[in-house]
Amino acid sequence: MADTTTGTPQASQRKGLSDRQKDIIQKFAALGSLVILAAVFAVTSSAFLTVNNGMTIALQVTSIALLGIGATYVIITGGIDLSVGSVLALAGVVAALAVKELGMPIWIGMLLGILTGSACGVINGIVITRLKLPPFIATLGMMLIARGVALQITGARAVSGLGESFGVLGNGSLFRIESIDDQGFPVVSFPGIPYPVVLMIVIAIGAAFLLNRTVLGRHIYAIGSNADAAKLSGVNVTRITAFTYIVSGTLAGLTGCVLMSRLVTAQPNEGVAYELDAIASAVIGGTSLIGGVGTISGTFIGAFVIGILRNGLNMNGVSAFTQQIIIGLVILVTVWIDQIRNRK
Repeated sequence: MADTTTGTPQASQRKGLSDRQKDIIQKFAALGSLVILAAVFAVTSSAFLTVNNGMTIALQVTSIALLGIGATYVIITGGIDLSVGSVLALAGVVAALAVKELGMPIWIGMLLGILTGSACGVINGIVITRLKLPPFIATLGMMLIARGVALQITGARAVSGLGESFGVLGNGSLFRIESIDDQGFPVVSFPGIPYPVVLMIVIAIGAAFLLNRTVLGRHIYAIGSNADAAKLSGVNVTRITAFTYIVSGTLAGLTGCVLMSRLVTAQPNEGVAYELDAIASAVIGGTSLIGGVGTISGTFIGAFVIGILRNGLNMNGVSAFTQQIIIGLVILVTVWIDQIRNRK
């Protein structure tokens, strides 16, 4: 006799409850990991829970979070973007060369850098949606091209001598409290909130709003869940998929400008392996590599997991090589858990 209980309201309610429970677990697992890491490093290092170290972590996380937001958009559609590290470098050197060699105002140079990232995203989107190349291959090609162009236009040398004003975006801060002591030396009472951190928070809020509160965001999730079904429902799969790569490229361009501003020097070799941190932050935050699942808040938490892990390990004298091993293991375990969840 056929089982007729699966269609009952009680069965549906039980299933819905189970789904909600899984969503809650997925959303707060990364946050729990973040709290545990912070507690462990607070015990092992007295300097960890200081205001200055907190601002340092937030500043270090900025690049990971901005790239991770772009990666989240792409991965939700079922794609991948391996080019953001190289695009970051290209955008940064374009901005620097525009200011130093062409004498452009700094804000115009920065805008050109961001638009360079957007252009790379447009190319990725066209190659993937029109030429039908797999995202892995298309963005791998862009990774090599963007890095090569960055090295070519700079002669593989750093662009320096940009002036202090070039470093305002990367090194300035809001609400900085500073006083002068009896000897005439500045005393910093509060280091302020770095401009890159403010930028990161604003962009994260905007990106989360777009994904969760707009028709465009629902279409992005629909494409990742089932592209064919989304297309039959009237979703412009080609255009929206390309849009996610443009977002990723634009954020890579912005990250490059912020990072080069922090250094007050444009390095064509900057951003190597940053794409891995971006993807890792998204996956740690609950974004599924098969698409259709992911949140900006989760990626934000994932970025801080990586940032706090590196900061805490540094403060405890752990070598950079060991740090790579530990972060690699974290990524493997996270993806393994994601695969188990998908199979279930």
